Amino acid sequence: MIAYNPFESGSLYLYPFKEWERVRDAVNALPNTRAAHRSLQLKLVGAATPVELDGNGRIGIPASHRSAVGIEKRAVLLGMGDKFELWSEHAHHAQIQRTLSDEDLSEHMLDLKL
Repeated sequence: MIAYNPFESGSLYLYPFKEWERVRDAVNALPNTRAAHRSLQLKLVGAATPVELDGNGRIGIPASHRSAVGIEKRAVLLGMGDKFELWSEHAHHAQIQRTLSDEDLSEHMLDLKL
């Protein structure tokens, strides 16, 4: 399943179907009376599209999704544990150039041993 990344412009999420079902159900369970919940439901679930492997093990990304996130000829695929992220080359380059500041750090991040 392919869905828009609701948190970063310039990228898509690609989920294995079982993981997608879990995410979809959790997002749809949020009360849609809150604007942020409704926006998440619309962006992540409402515009999600199933994709399948072709005979060569490739997936076709719908033109609407490629266009919306700025993927032209080149893209960057990142494995993120339970899903993949597909970034436009430009957006990925901008993201990796951005450094985290002290204000970006959460208390959960402070305990990480990197």
